[in-house]
Amino acid sequence: MRFKIQKEVLLTGIQIVQNVVTPKAALPILSNILIESQANGIRLTATDLDVGISCVIPVNIQEAGAITLPAKRFGDIVKELPESDITFGVKKNNQVVIETESCQFKVMGLAREEFPKLPEFKDKEVIKIGQPVLQEMLKLTSFAVSLDETRYILNGILFHISKGGLTLVATDGKRLAVVERKLPQNAEKDLSIIVPIKAIQELNRNLKADGELSLVLGNNQALFDLGSVVVISRLIEGEFPDYRQVIPPASENKMRIDRAQFLLATKRAALLSTPDYQAVKLELFKNKMVISKSTPDIGESREDVPVEYTGKEIAIGFNPAYLIDVLKNLQDDRVELELTDSEKPGVIRTSGYTYIVLPMRLG
Repeated sequence: MRFKIQKEVLLTGIQIVQNVVTPKAALPILSNILIESQANGIRLTATDLDVGISCVIPVNIQEAGAITLPAKRFGDIVKELPESDITFGVKKNNQVVIETESCQFKVMGLAREEFPKLPEFKDKEVIKIGQPVLQEMLKLTSFAVSLDETRYILNGILFHISKGGLTLVATDGKRLAVVERKLPQNAEKDLSIIVPIKAIQELNRNLKADGELSLVLGNNQALFDLGSVVVISRLIEGEFPDYRQVIPPASENKMRIDRAQFLLATKRAALLSTPDYQAVKLELFKNKMVISKSTPDIGESREDVPVEYTGKEIAIGFNPAYLIDVLKNLQDDRVELELTDSEKPGVIRTSGYTYIVLPMRLG
């Protein structure tokens, strides 16, 4: 195998795939990137057996072939090479020569035969989704995924595909994010899958602000084809909780507030939060909200924020991180927060999106 390539082009390809590589992989081959020639360039592939990612780099192949190299070492070498064209060649005994005009590295690789084959998705239904649409949907839900591995069913995002469109749901038990969008074409049947957070993170990194992607479902696997980048993921098996049961009906008791102002005031109050004293206090009066934080042995803060509100007076506590996460990802200039009383969840609703957050005890 032999090809010549610009340093930046190769480095970009390595950075796309190397995030899925586990540093302390059980099998040495899983620490490697597979490099294989194709008609139109080279394909780089990495996998941890749960998530696989590959990308194609257009390059002029001088000699076809394939090899695998340790991902970290390969990336580090390319990163530190001088800014010039790189010649990549494979010798006998899986020795790889990476060189520029002034610099040469020889690195031992492993044969491609040892690298696990990614699953194939032939004759499966293809669901088309706009990349910017999915990008926005993931942005509004992925922060609410549970990282508690004892509740593995919540360690991913529920994709519900129906004739009407696509619904994404994420929850960690203390908050719930649900977003719905129309799809360009109707799916043949209703489908529900749970995509693990690691695959979601790879999608977030690689989705673009234009174009479409193809979602293909296999046996407990999903393939997201973004064009030059393909993400394949094992799905989380099990029954996702029925999220519809916990969405309360719309409340009349709601306040309207400038989103950016609400975000900044919450961030300031959160400066005095500690793991033992997380909650910030929201007190609602007519057309005014007071955001305050009091932490024993540390200090206290208080800030008045103008709001549109004519309901009953309420004092309620929230984990500030749960408010910051949603406020920084919404695009609306103003948001509506529905509050019923100090022990009921707060709800933010905007077009096709619902976010529910449980309150925290004050004091």
